[in-house]
Amino acid sequence: MTPDIQRELIPRATTLHLIDALNAVRGKLSGAFEQWELLDDTGHVPASPSYTALLQHVTDAQALSRDVVQLTADFARTTSSTNRAGSAVLAHLASAVTLSSQAVPHFAETAQTALSLPRPRGVNDSYVRDNRMVVEHATARACLRRAAQALGDAVQELTDHLDFHRFFLTPSRRQSPVPPPRPGGRHR
Repeated sequence: MTPDIQRELIPRATTLHLIDALNAVRGKLSGAFEQWELLDDTGHVPASPSYTALLQHVTDAQALSRDVVQLTADFARTTSSTNRAGSAVLAHLASAVTLSSQAVPHFAETAQTALSLPRPRGVNDSYVRDNRMVVEHATARACLRRAAQALGDAVQELTDHLDFHRFFLTPSRRQSPVPPPRPGGRHR
């Protein structure tokens, strides 16, 4: 294999390890945006939303964001992050970092709204407070969903890169070919 091609390949073991790590974090992000709900069973904001539960969303989103940042930083430190495939993966990871980080303040704003605003005095006050909470919480969940999609895009890049590996297997890793027939006449 030529050195130029070798430089373009992310080692297979590294690729598989990164795919597993990204899928694990992606699963956590997906679980979070699917499970963390603000609305009750009737589809309305509860009369007294749980500040503790909303604050837990902030804490958990921050932990998820930290995991995405750590994976991205670890990959960025590798020499593989500078080749064509690595740069594409890094771009998706950078998007996931941005999006997961943006979720945290939106969840915090939801919690702050639930705690700090005085009880609504009228229908309009209640409407404004509830809408503000719904918008902030939905925005935070959308950030987590889009971060999970960005990680999925990075996984797809890496999976495509694994397909590229097949074309450059070293002869020792390929099955040994059937020896060619020996030149000469017929054997009797």
